[in-house]
Amino acid sequence: MTLPPLSDVITQGRGLAPADLVLRGGRVFDVITGELLESDVAICGGLIVGVFDSYEGREVVDVTGKILVPGFIDTHLHIESSLVTPYEFDRCVGPHGVTTAICDPHEIANVCGLEGIGYFLDASAHTVMDIRVNLSSCVPSTHMETAGALLEAADLVPLMDHPRVIGLAEFMNFPGVLHQDAGCMAKLEAFRGRHIDGHAPLLSGRDLNGYIAAGIRTEHEATTATEAMEKLRKGMRVLIREGSVSKDLHALAPMLTERTSPYCCFCTDDRNPLDIAEHGHLDYLIRTAIALGCPPLAAYRAASLSAAEAFGLKDRGLIAPGKRADIVVLQDLATCRPEMVFTGGVRVGDAAFATRQIVPPVARHSVKAPPVRAEDFRTGGNRAETPVIGILPGKIITEHLTYDIAPTDGDKRPDLARDLVKIAVIERHGKNSNRATGFVKGFGLKRGAIASTVCHDHHNIAVVGADYADMALAANRLGEIEGGFVVTEGGKVLAELALPVAGLMSLQPFEVVRDELITLRAAARSLGVELEEPFLQLAFLVLPVIPHLKITDHGMIDVDRFEVMP
Repeated sequence: MTLPPLSDVITQGRGLAPADLVLRGGRVFDVITGELLESDVAICGGLIVGVFDSYEGREVVDVTGKILVPGFIDTHLHIESSLVTPYEFDRCVGPHGVTTAICDPHEIANVCGLEGIGYFLDASAHTVMDIRVNLSSCVPSTHMETAGALLEAADLVPLMDHPRVIGLAEFMNFPGVLHQDAGCMAKLEAFRGRHIDGHAPLLSGRDLNGYIAAGIRTEHEATTATEAMEKLRKGMRVLIREGSVSKDLHALAPMLTERTSPYCCFCTDDRNPLDIAEHGHLDYLIRTAIALGCPPLAAYRAASLSAAEAFGLKDRGLIAPGKRADIVVLQDLATCRPEMVFTGGVRVGDAAFATRQIVPPVARHSVKAPPVRAEDFRTGGNRAETPVIGILPGKIITEHLTYDIAPTDGDKRPDLARDLVKIAVIERHGKNSNRATGFVKGFGLKRGAIASTVCHDHHNIAVVGADYADMALAANRLGEIEGGFVVTEGGKVLAELALPVAGLMSLQPFEVVRDELITLRAAARSLGVELEEPFLQLAFLVLPVIPHLKITDHGMIDVDRFEVMP
């Protein structure tokens, strides 16, 4: 957004000349005082210049009977997880009131490194909403992964002063922080005094103190009110998350009050177009929080002013003179259904989207795995006792289970009666051709297979199945379509979604992706899957650390006992 001349701002704010744009006849919700006051809003260029008075304007929009609230700020998300490019994400969530998105291009960075981050920085200069970037701190996220790239502190430092960069993205390698890994320390030192996002699920006690003392300011991984309150008391801004898989809003809503809201924000982390179409985006979080008993002031403050303050965005978050004209027009506060959205004074809609400059996508043809065969999914071992990943629906943390699975002809086979099906990871970046197999419980799969290149955080191929031949077909099909999602049964592809940009994002409009996700979900359910979001659930099952966290009696992480997926 280009700032208007200062003389125009002052003149129009004083009412000595007509404002460029006036929103007339509405009521402004003041997220500082909680008051709902009748007021025109005068806008000069992209700035608000007048409130709580009446104004004349060169253009007037009648909002009589409506409520005006500050634009919503998503404080932590991976746009890649929306499965569309930044431009389609802009079209998809802008009408839901999102005027600022603080993204971590962590997923594409783990595929193609700085090229992926550069793509997001370039694209963000041309979207209607304001997209800001936190530089990906963990590429790869741990030494137990084979990712497509490696980013050290020296790679990130040249980008830290980019005008669209806020700071360092989620520092998920918290064991590396606690044990002062050299690479982690170099990044923390380089960004010391700047914004650093956190990612420390279940961390507490003195270890949490050490983690925060390293300069880490936010946390989006709290999954209980108790965990969130400890982190809040210790100075972290808690980002209440409700994504397509990680659903923490119901658990955390009790701690969001008018007293705590200055230090709480909302985020989606990973949310796809089908969820957005069916439920919404930050508008869904706001109305759900209110329905759960949160005061409207707390909910709207968390979605705007608190978010702006947490990330140093002093120019937004409030409908007040001198702030960005990021404004959402509603019928009422409780239902939070945006009817008009303005971002930087521009009305969100087809006319604004049509004028954007499109940056060409990167990381095409990134799936480089050699073909696999059915027999590659055999799991050997003489012992019947077998580690199993246990799904917790609505969570990315999982249970570490153990079952007796007796080998037959040298292979531990799926046991559908106990819901024990095969899961495998296939290296797809062309680094080492590694493959690993294991078992998962909770998918509900009775037939066929599901495969994906959306596989946090390394984005290799993940495949889960009841039949080895279908697993091989699904995995190999991903190479043919440049990545995405595939569902197979009986030697046939039932449904697929191609994601040719880094194996993560479609080149299609978000409406097409939404419709294909409906077909994919139906195909998965035809195989017996009952999970609400099976594809992103699969993506999180192969995180190498989180599924096997070990907590000592003192609430601290016992790093020496981390286990890699079998």
